[in-house]
Amino acid sequence: MRNTSSASKIVFVTTFPPTQCGIATFTRDLISAINNSFGQNLQCVVCNLTDTPKISADIPYSINPKIKDDYKKTAIKINNDASVKLVHIQHEFGLFGGEYGNYLLDFLDAINKPVILTFHSVIPNPSKELKSFVKMMVSYANRIFVMTKKSQNILVKQYEISEEIIDYTPHGTHTVNYENPAVAKKKLHLENRSVLSTFGLLSPGKSIETAIKAMPEIIKQSPDALYLIIGKTHPNTIKNNKDEYRDYLEELVLKLDLKNHVRFIDRYLETSELLEYLKATDIYLFTSKDPNQAVSGTFVYALSCACPIIATSIPHTKELLAKNTGILFEIGNEAQLSEATKKLLSNEHLRESMALAAYEKTRESSWENVAVKHANTYGEMIGKKNVMHYNYPPIKLDHLKKMTTNLGIIQFSKISEPDISSGYTLDDNARALIAMCSHYKTFGDKESLKFIKTYLNFIHRCQTSSGTFVNYIDENNNEHIKNNYINLEDSNARAVWALGTVISLKDYLREELIDLATFCFIDALPWVKNILSPRSIGFAIKGLYLYYETTKDKRIAFTIEKLAKNLITDYDVNSTVDWRWFENYLTYANSILPEAMLYSYLISGKQIHKKIAIESFDFLLSKMFVDDHFKAISNKGWYQKGVEPNQYGEQPIDVSYAVLTLDLFHKTLNDSRYEVLKEKAFSWFLGKNHLHQMIYNSITGGCHDGLEKANVNINQGAESTICYLMARLAMEPAKVPKSKPMLKRKSKISNKIRVSK
Repeated sequence: MRNTSSASKIVFVTTFPPTQCGIATFTRDLISAINNSFGQNLQCVVCNLTDTPKISADIPYSINPKIKDDYKKTAIKINNDASVKLVHIQHEFGLFGGEYGNYLLDFLDAINKPVILTFHSVIPNPSKELKSFVKMMVSYANRIFVMTKKSQNILVKQYEISEEIIDYTPHGTHTVNYENPAVAKKKLHLENRSVLSTFGLLSPGKSIETAIKAMPEIIKQSPDALYLIIGKTHPNTIKNNKDEYRDYLEELVLKLDLKNHVRFIDRYLETSELLEYLKATDIYLFTSKDPNQAVSGTFVYALSCACPIIATSIPHTKELLAKNTGILFEIGNEAQLSEATKKLLSNEHLRESMALAAYEKTRESSWENVAVKHANTYGEMIGKKNVMHYNYPPIKLDHLKKMTTNLGIIQFSKISEPDISSGYTLDDNARALIAMCSHYKTFGDKESLKFIKTYLNFIHRCQTSSGTFVNYIDENNNEHIKNNYINLEDSNARAVWALGTVISLKDYLREELIDLATFCFIDALPWVKNILSPRSIGFAIKGLYLYYETTKDKRIAFTIEKLAKNLITDYDVNSTVDWRWFENYLTYANSILPEAMLYSYLISGKQIHKKIAIESFDFLLSKMFVDDHFKAISNKGWYQKGVEPNQYGEQPIDVSYAVLTLDLFHKTLNDSRYEVLKEKAFSWFLGKNHLHQMIYNSITGGCHDGLEKANVNINQGAESTICYLMARLAMEPAKVPKSKPMLKRKSKISNKIRVSK
């Protein structure tokens, strides 16, 4: 159960389920996203706009929108609750009583808490009376949310409202796993049909008849076309128990002989089922005839499910639809609609490119990202801007498992689909082995053992007779030609780190796994002591340290000290008063260098190792934490000494390694500063970055490949997914594996050590 004892309470004034309307659904989804991400800090409750109130812990207040006195009385009740820090009103003119909904002014006049208004409608070219009323409402508000830039512009230019208090935040969308419509069609028994769809509460304003009238022309070209009209009728449309609008549509279907091509799904669909229908849709038809409709939740939901869209031209569709995502047509023009539909149905490649563009465009608007933006604003207004704590998502291995074959983990993915043609790398499988060992150590989950074995076998497969490793293996398990001309020192050293990680779990893993890792590790020792690359030294020292802690082999301690001396030499050569670093530049995985120095201190006890570890890491942290936010070193030319650093181009690997190093420094030096920075660094994955967007994908369990200036790279490759998992596990309290300790067979390992001398 969520602990809300110290959380700041936010009251949402809104309609709410079971009321069936778009704003009720919007608020439910927003509150759910905020609770999931920020439940430690924020407790969302509802003041329900209804004439049939049902009071509960989550809905402690209500207003009968038709009773004027209710507004002031409820405001006073909210004022009397000291735990309420903020009131957030979801505004639509028709929700409130009085002319233009002016009963709301009584509430605003009485409330003494900070107020946020979300405008779900912004009417352009307002009359003098409407403009005056809106400005009066806004005078009570501390901040305004709008969901289109067009709405923001209208408020500034036509209503003369200060741009400084207006936040543009897109309408939220549900994150879904990207897939071809054929996959979803099979689940819904819609195979061999070209699926068109529309969803939402039916009302004459939806102009569904426009699409129905276009169907005869569409099926002349595509006889398999099926138009799904999904959703119940809007309750306000039903008069005297008569559903005249639906009756009209059904009669039109019969008149045009479309019974086999139009299907009504006349029920309320749970979100998961609705999303499946949208994923099965080849083309989404948006036919609204309201030219001033500011925003449509149904439209953005369809976009987020990768639907190519044909839509009437309203402010929201004009703003979001480009030529590569959909086609606009004039309101009520069924001829234009049928031509656009025929064009898309006849061009599968165009539909696929539009689907991908739509999916990419709406990553910004996922409910998780919308929650981040709302929480940032709430934090500013209630004085918690810098102390907002993210709830950590449950650990999910789905995508890692999906990316793993019997050989190992595949290198890249196309969005969330593994790209087997990219082959495999030692780098990724070594990282995956480290992550799964950490997962097993934390949870004792026996299923992890299967993956540990797979990744360890891959490392063994890559080891050559000289003890070194190849890095690139193609999809057919052949060594790739890239192994001949790309420097493999980093990947080789990372394998040593992974092998040391396995050996460190000797009391909990099966004997054959420990033996295999030990054999590979000892075969690698002859070349390890000659490593020169700083990052390779760092990776190797981590593996050597883990092996030493398990065996107390003094020769390993000697090798660690020899490698550390190389790092000290690099530091002495390159370090200056304002550049405390081992090289004249910062590249990737920088944290591994001070981490290696701290490990060497733990073995040698030499203060110079500790001094350099702390100096270099504090220098690096000063470059990675900007305005109290973590910012990975840009991969666009790296950070050269004496040169202004490049911006953007941040990758999960750097964030992950920073988290791991901060974890070690905190545990070793008992300095709480590192623990605080560790949490801030990890929050980069959850939206505390310059785009305020989630990098982790909570639906797939994968992690997006990078953060650019204006977008997130939505592919979920092995490196990013594993690095997120490594960082996430570092945020988890340590647990003892449930498996019983295994007895070691010392003879095989001891014999191997003697042979290697």
